[in-house]
Amino acid sequence: MTEWLIHLMELLGAPGAAIAIALENLFPPLPSEVILPLAGFTASRGEMNLLAVLLWTTAGSVAGGLALYWVGALLGRERTLALAARIPLLKVSDITKTEAWFLKHGRKTVFFGRMIPIFRSLISVPAGVERMPLGVFTLLTTAGSLLWNTLFVLAGWTLGENWSLVEKYVSVGTNAVVATVLLAVLVFVGVRLSERRKGRHALDG
Repeated sequence: MTEWLIHLMELLGAPGAAIAIALENLFPPLPSEVILPLAGFTASRGEMNLLAVLLWTTAGSVAGGLALYWVGALLGRERTLALAARIPLLKVSDITKTEAWFLKHGRKTVFFGRMIPIFRSLISVPAGVERMPLGVFTLLTTAGSLLWNTLFVLAGWTLGENWSLVEKYVSVGTNAVVATVLLAVLVFVGVRLSERRKGRHALDG
C-alpha cells in the first residue's frame, strides 16, 4: 500500500493524496493514519507543498464524505426502516431511537465523528438519511476533517523518516474502537436473544 501511495503522490502530487483520502472515506480499511503522515513526510522533503497537502487532503475527505451523504440520502428514511424490519434481532424502534438521538446531537456527531476511526466514514450515511442541511454537513465535515488531517500531516512532517510511527501508535486507538464496537454488538445480540426467550416463555405460560 505504501508503495502505491508513494507512486500516486509522485505522479499527481497533492491531488494524489486527496484521491487516496477520498477512497479512504469510501473504503475504511484504507487507513488515513498511513496516508496523511506519508503525505506530510513527502512534503517535508520538498516534493509537495505543505499547505497544498492540507487543502487537498481536506478536499478529498469532504468529497468522500459527500459521496456517502448522498448514499444515505438516496437510501432515505423509509427504506432504512424497511431494511431494519428485515434484519434479525433489529427492531424498527431501534432505528427511530437512533434517529431521535441523531436529530438532537447530529451536528456534534458529524464534527467529532470525523476524528474517530471507522466512524469518520460511517457518520456521513445517517446524516444523509436524515437529510441534514447540505451546507451544514459540508461545513462540519470540512472543519472536522481539517483538524484531523492537519494533526496527522504535521506529525509526518515532524517525524520525517519515522513517519510510520504514527500508524503504529494510532492503531492502538483504532483497535480499541473496533473492540468497543464488537462488544456493543455482542451485548445487543445477547439482550435481544434474552428478550426473545422471555417472550417465548411468556407465550408458553
